[in-house]
Amino acid sequence: MQVAIITDTNSGIRQGEEEKGLFIVAMPFTISGKDYLDGENLSQKEFYALQEQGEDISTSQPSPAYLTELWDRVLKTYDAIVHIPMSSALSSSCATAKMLASDEPYEGRVFVVDNKRISVSLRAAVKEALTLRDQGQSPEEIKAYLEETEGNSTIYVTVDTLKYLKKGGRITPAAALIGTLLRIKPVLSLQNGKLDAWSKARTMKQAKQIMLSAIKADIRERFQDEDGSKCRFYLIHSANPDLAEEFAGEIQEEFPAYDKGFIVDDLSLSIVTHTGPGTLAIAAIKDSPYLHDEP
Repeated sequence: MQVAIITDTNSGIRQGEEEKGLFIVAMPFTISGKDYLDGENLSQKEFYALQEQGEDISTSQPSPAYLTELWDRVLKTYDAIVHIPMSSALSSSCATAKMLASDEPYEGRVFVVDNKRISVSLRAAVKEALTLRDQGQSPEEIKAYLEETEGNSTIYVTVDTLKYLKKGGRITPAAALIGTLLRIKPVLSLQNGKLDAWSKARTMKQAKQIMLSAIKADIRERFQDEDGSKCRFYLIHSANPDLAEEFAGEIQEEFPAYDKGFIVDDLSLSIVTHTGPGTLAIAAIKDSPYLHDEP
């Protein structure tokens, strides 16, 4: 059976970076009343520029027509599709895909995975799906594995400004004002696809220490990993790769036994819509034999 894997640009995999049998859905944005597609008529650089100019940015889901046209094209060549969208806790795109997949002609040919992932954790799930596919696993088996292992990732995020959390309605204007006056940098937790408040810091240095302590606790308690040797670390940022590279060095010092290298990547634009530029995040993903092509 020829199986295709489909994900969206919230995985951090850009259009043009696809492997054989991997297809990318461009996530849509509306910016000051104009519609854009991530990677098609909107680059990351353009997004950040528009955001810093104060443009109104909102996210949405791919239209049913966009999705079914892609499925129809892929199914001309492939027998089945494993479709891995961004977390159902952050977008209704997963529910829409499930609804469409339940109807003819897609029932039994399109398998929608809801494994509560986004950004680099979604990227890792896609890499595992490709490996499983290449090893001859069926679409049903790939879907079952990805949903069974949905909890094998943890992400912590800190923001440089409260401006965009306020703009997106994530915090009240009064809380944003007080936080700005006190120079508070919130630390957010991304678990099971949901972005929630975790802690707060006064400086980026303190925020990094909070994130590192939280990651250490997660991999010890959830991954049964004392020294980081059973996981893979990812550093994610929005328009600040130097800060992410610096943080990678600090993590390496904290986990000297870790020898798999670091992926430093851009944060998903759907998250950056709410967190703004200057965001820094750390992710740990439980290692698996299906992640062999990652650093």
